[in-house]
Amino acid sequence: MLQIARRLGGCRVARKSPNRWIGSSNETDSRRSFGIVSAFRRNFFAFRPIASSPSRRRFTVGPRRLQLSTTERQTSEDATTPVYVDAGKRRPDPHQKTSLEHVLFQLAKSEDSTVPTDLLFRTFKNAGLWRSDPRLAETNRKLNGFLAVARKDDRREVHLDEDQFVDAIRSCPELAKRAFTGDLVIPEFSRFTKTIDEIYGECRSNGEGLVASYIPQLSRYSPDFWGVSVCTVDGQRHAIGDVGVPFTVQSSGKPINYALALNELGPDFVHRYVGHEPSGETFNCIKLNSENKPHNPMINAGAIVVSSLIRRDLSPADRFEHITSQYRRVVGGEFIGFNNAVFLSEKETADRNFAIGYCLQENGCFPDGAALASTMDLYFQLCSIEINANSGAVIAATLANGGKCPTTGDEILGPDAVRNTLALMQSCGMYDYSGGFAFKVGIPAKSSVSGAILVVVPNVAGLCLWSPPLDRAGNSVRGVQFCEQLVERFRFHPYDSFRGTNAVRSGKNDPRTRKSDAEANQVADLLFGACSGDLTALRRLALAKQDMTVSADYDGRTALHLACAEGHLDCVRFLVDECRVPVNVVDRWGCTPMNDAVRFQRHAVQDFLTSLQNVDRHEKQNY
Repeated sequence: MLQIARRLGGCRVARKSPNRWIGSSNETDSRRSFGIVSAFRRNFFAFRPIASSPSRRRFTVGPRRLQLSTTERQTSEDATTPVYVDAGKRRPDPHQKTSLEHVLFQLAKSEDSTVPTDLLFRTFKNAGLWRSDPRLAETNRKLNGFLAVARKDDRREVHLDEDQFVDAIRSCPELAKRAFTGDLVIPEFSRFTKTIDEIYGECRSNGEGLVASYIPQLSRYSPDFWGVSVCTVDGQRHAIGDVGVPFTVQSSGKPINYALALNELGPDFVHRYVGHEPSGETFNCIKLNSENKPHNPMINAGAIVVSSLIRRDLSPADRFEHITSQYRRVVGGEFIGFNNAVFLSEKETADRNFAIGYCLQENGCFPDGAALASTMDLYFQLCSIEINANSGAVIAATLANGGKCPTTGDEILGPDAVRNTLALMQSCGMYDYSGGFAFKVGIPAKSSVSGAILVVVPNVAGLCLWSPPLDRAGNSVRGVQFCEQLVERFRFHPYDSFRGTNAVRSGKNDPRTRKSDAEANQVADLLFGACSGDLTALRRLALAKQDMTVSADYDGRTALHLACAEGHLDCVRFLVDECRVPVNVVDRWGCTPMNDAVRFQRHAVQDFLTSLQNVDRHEKQNY
């Protein structure tokens, strides 16, 4: 730890005596010694000191030097003298390598000053980063090269020296840093995916629903297909089930088509031709709103109009090629194809869609120059684009990430286009079950008759759920059940975040926070409240059912220790009388709260604790 401190610059190291911190700027700072090593690591990698708010203080900045508190046990009287390393007198080491790649190597290396390739692969895997991630392509190529050389020498494992390690991660040092430190949007990814797998298993047994039959090619999918794929906004991936089986996007492509139209033409132009209200009808209803426009772009009538708006200046072939090229950017290199059999099947059985098209043409819903035949062909072609669950998860994650593909960094859609798209997905994305879905689940989603549902958790992740059996509204039965279970387990519903909502009491987990960090924050709040004499904060924590008796810092110092040391008699009374905190608890040096009260001459606290001891002694004698 001292070596890390010296890497940050000249520092004054304050060592600890059995009773208090020596060398601190004041007595109050000296007793704020509770800390979290993981937080230190994250902030060290960010090349900045940890925030010096009272509840998170690790070190304080003084003139030309950094004061760092350590948790070393005092071994002799001489060691209480602070050791100074003046930053102004220290000359930089010309051989010291301070780039992020070199710093990562220093912290990952083993005793022989090498890093096993297996450690890198495991780190990326545990963080949720797949080997197929485009950001890791160059790193994987170099690591595989090292492994190929090792195999020729009959070596099963490769240990990278500093130059090899730096060369391997040179293309993605920031991503590697975030993987090593767990600084991704879902830091405990394995715990999150374990819950995803549990929900998947619970939904698998649901045998309700029927496969869509009005398009002959769709009816050939097995009702047993069931796949779930997840992609976070940081590109963390997880998949389970039939995630590699191709299926056509059908209506789940409507949000992307609408977003592309918004991105190219703007919302004012697009909404001259299509509305933005729920229809309250089935997705293929032949009905317009009071302004003689389709109700929204998420039903067939609105999607046909949107198809007529995209790149009207191009030929039919070029228009389709342009849109599919945008799809390729959105999926970030994942699978995308075209199913000609579904296209022909859909076109042959499209009497109702053609009826919708003629109704739109009769009411002047198309822009000038739009030909009905080519518009309908393009609409059927867009419905017949093929993806799989992994591709769909990246599409949803791109929307969750504000239009920027998380695996490539390619910004395809503007934030305004994404915002409008998500708003309509939430209000109109699940056919005539949209209102019920918004009530029960509350997050943007778009379903299709092929059995796919794209689910968007803004700023967190995108999911693709695929299972062909549909309910009466045309939504995947297993997919809807999965979404309902998802918001029951995780704090993804937009109204789960009200102030005062207790996540523990509700039984919901927020995967964006570390469990250890949440617990540490509670301990820090309790200890700082006791240290600063904030009785209101202590009452709030007690009412939140936090265990006030066992919460202690790394050194075993409880809230009662700090309240006694600071002389906050009202807090001491509350902890002892109301919270039943034991008064004889000892820290790692064997000090009790009474020892602190005596040491810092808190006479009122001494009298109170002495009275308690007298009462206990009297009760024992009577007993």
